[in-house]
Amino acid sequence: MRMLYSGYQAWNDMLAPARLGAQWALGMRDKMGPMADWAMPRRMFALMDVFEGAKLTHKRPAYAIHTVTSGNAEVSVREEIALDLPFGDLLHFVKDDVEAHQPKVLVVAPMSGHFSTLLRSTVATLLRDHDVYITDWKNARDVPLEAGRFGFDDYVDYVIRFLQELGEGAHLVSVCQPCVPALAAVALMSEDKDKATPKSMTLMGGPIDPNAAPTVVNDLANEKSIKWFEENLISVVPFRYAGRGREVYPGFLQLSAFVSMNMERHGATHRELYQLLADGKTVEADRIKTFYEEYFAVLDMTKEFYLETVDMVFQRTLLSKGELTVRGRTVNPGAIRKTALLTVEGEKDDVCAVGQTSAAHGLCTGLRPHLKRHHLQPGVGHYGVFSGSKWEKQVYPQVRNMILAMN
Repeated sequence: MRMLYSGYQAWNDMLAPARLGAQWALGMRDKMGPMADWAMPRRMFALMDVFEGAKLTHKRPAYAIHTVTSGNAEVSVREEIALDLPFGDLLHFVKDDVEAHQPKVLVVAPMSGHFSTLLRSTVATLLRDHDVYITDWKNARDVPLEAGRFGFDDYVDYVIRFLQELGEGAHLVSVCQPCVPALAAVALMSEDKDKATPKSMTLMGGPIDPNAAPTVVNDLANEKSIKWFEENLISVVPFRYAGRGREVYPGFLQLSAFVSMNMERHGATHRELYQLLADGKTVEADRIKTFYEEYFAVLDMTKEFYLETVDMVFQRTLLSKGELTVRGRTVNPGAIRKTALLTVEGEKDDVCAVGQTSAAHGLCTGLRPHLKRHHLQPGVGHYGVFSGSKWEKQVYPQVRNMILAMN
């Protein structure tokens, strides 16, 4: 299994000429004039388009948030790296044309096989009323071995360091897997009376207590021992990359697991994509293509972070048992007394089912009732909690109101 990455790379290299040929052929479409719109050429181009797009990429896609409506005006947005660390940047979405002070918000993005751009729509919505930063995680295969290890404790350290960079009065919004290290970071900061402890903490669709409502994801994590995960899922980064020799859980394996859970749906979607392209319905086709461009952009996780997360979060569920430690310190959510808590769950979430995230309320015993809120969003699955129309119109107002109340 340690050589699996090299085998995957060899397969990609073998397909590269065919993909290059498809790109070249698609480039000829505009030169064919009216002939390109005939039925047979359209079907051929549709086939090549689907084939060329069905590939994995390993570089972060662009956030592509250039403007946002803030207040009553359309303002420009630019990206600025506020802090550059080996395994992730603190990325700031700067709005130069906004004069009024807006609450600072740190979006803690998952490190689960995809880049932080998966939260593009989350960020775009938050930017309407907030000064937004995000944890922009780097692909582990691009991080040299000299940078050292990156495990669960390091993730918590990064969250704390980023919050300290934002300074006093910031807020935290965490989505999915990092809800556990985010809660741990706030607990430790609260115990230390750190001035940068956030005023509010929003946890969305995260596995605070997987045992509260186990899903297929939890079952898969508990089917095998950690030794099995290490022996069968960990590989070594090939020589051609900056992180050569680093042991990682490859992003292409994580994506394969996600796709296998919904194989029929993904197959049907690609058949639909072909038909839309063949019928000349480019607008509808572009929506599907845009989704898969993001979905097929994968990020490798370090061996230690992946295995520690499976072990500590999903198998032993240490946080919910009061047994989670970071750098030897026991994490005590009861120490959180001033950071308001909002938990958000989706009714149809099959990744973190209803009950897993709201379990945080039972752990944060030091918070008075008026500092705790929970929102259950009807009719949405995991992604609908932080993207889509219901996120914008129903979930986001809950987040905004919590931040406003504590600001």
